[in-house]
Amino acid sequence: MTTFKGSCHCGAVHFEVRNQEKLEGLMQCNCSLCRRRNAIMATAPAIDVVVTKGEDKLSLYQWNTQIARHYFCSICGIYTHHQRRRQPDQCGFNVACIDEVDLEKLGPITKVNGKAFSLEQPRGA
Repeated sequence: MTTFKGSCHCGAVHFEVRNQEKLEGLMQCNCSLCRRRNAIMATAPAIDVVVTKGEDKLSLYQWNTQIARHYFCSICGIYTHHQRRRQPDQCGFNVACIDEVDLEKLGPITKVNGKAFSLEQPRGA
């Protein structure tokens, strides 16, 4: 298994994505937040996304249902990862933060219609 290591722009926050064969679940979402940050995200079990440096430098952003947890470096503002509203046992993370990733050589990226997710759907749906 591979451990992917990543960081924000200024280096205050470092994280690892552990127990992965490859970057999985590549996607871009069109919800109001993701559309604005325009990140390519990958997916991993929440337990495998570990902040190794600078947890005290992370800012948490939540809105609407207050279930999803979006993390940004409080110094440089880079989005590093988030815990999902619809799948709270999963984390999305910013692929561009991962060391040595060539964004031009990534596999297919799924476009997710996050605008259409219903607020009435139960957690984990």
